[in-house]
Amino acid sequence: MNALLRRAAVAAVAPAMAMSLFGCGTTEEPGVRLSDDIVVGLLLPENQAARYEQFDKPVIEERIALLTNNKGTVRYANANNDADLQTRQLESMIEAKADVLIVDAVDSKAIAGAIQKADDAGIPVVAFDRLAEGPIDGYVSFDNEQVGHIQGKFLLKALKGKAGSGSGAGSGSASGKVVMMNGALTDPNAAMFKKAAHTELDGKVEIGLEYDTKDWKPENAKANMEAAIASLGKDSITGVYSANDGMAGGIIAALKAAGVTDLPPVTGQDAELAAVQRIVAGDQYMTVYKQYAPEAEAAAEMAILLARNMSLGAAAHTDIDTPTETSVPTVRIPVIALTKDNIKETVVADGLYTVEQICVPEVQAECEELGLE
Repeated sequence: MNALLRRAAVAAVAPAMAMSLFGCGTTEEPGVRLSDDIVVGLLLPENQAARYEQFDKPVIEERIALLTNNKGTVRYANANNDADLQTRQLESMIEAKADVLIVDAVDSKAIAGAIQKADDAGIPVVAFDRLAEGPIDGYVSFDNEQVGHIQGKFLLKALKGKAGSGSGAGSGSASGKVVMMNGALTDPNAAMFKKAAHTELDGKVEIGLEYDTKDWKPENAKANMEAAIASLGKDSITGVYSANDGMAGGIIAALKAAGVTDLPPVTGQDAELAAVQRIVAGDQYMTVYKQYAPEAEAAAEMAILLARNMSLGAAAHTDIDTPTETSVPTVRIPVIALTKDNIKETVVADGLYTVEQICVPEVQAECEELGLE
């Protein structure tokens, strides 16, 4: 699918929402707030992954400004992976009488009490990117099971490619062991990635060791990988499932430090610039490209609808049940596998990165081989 068609397909999830916000095709409800001086509390979980402050925050701010005629206010807090801090941040926004909250939870369970306080205060909450427990009013995320399926499928593809026809174990994968580096136990998305990846890998490869990585931190993934190398032996590791790009960087650093020159295929997620450069260089096999703008815009639009006391109605294209709520209006954004073969058609065509940003001197030769000029 070319970039133009792909962007059109992804953008198709939210047009009804935008129509609702601008009064097209909706019936005005009693108590609808018409004033634009809306205060939105935005709570993001951490800054280890580049996406939150580089993409999500500015897109949400820009969309809210558009939807409120530049009269809305975004109050921002980053929890730096501290669930207790995020609870205090949310409670502070309740005390400051925010009109609506967009919450990307550090810990989906730990935040439930604070979300209940917001509900008690009459402040609606949009769970953003990660599902949160408690009385949330809407949920916007990527298709997280699709992420895990893509990662697992592409790891199998890479292993089959290394094994060649008729060699290796299982369905043709390279003989040896796969290490699984899952995300944090506190993140419900990580459980979905993990479950879907196992669906693809189980019975087809041997899982040598598996880790749930505290706080998604690259240094924790690096330490886990060092332990896996010590336990399994560097030459027996034929592939690594990494749930995101930051951890992939730590994993690859551990492999190189152990003297591995022919790196096993390593997966990722988020299409961080450093990961795209590693893919160009051949150090990382793939990542999952998630188009942040449609997700962030959908969250902002849902938040403004709720702040105006309007029904989400057609704004969400499905409902989901959470551990604590039923029928939560939901928007899911599809994702795309990114390898060295489609960098130009994805992150470059979509304007996420320029060729100049990707093709630093260290990977210039590889960029030329791939036609990234």
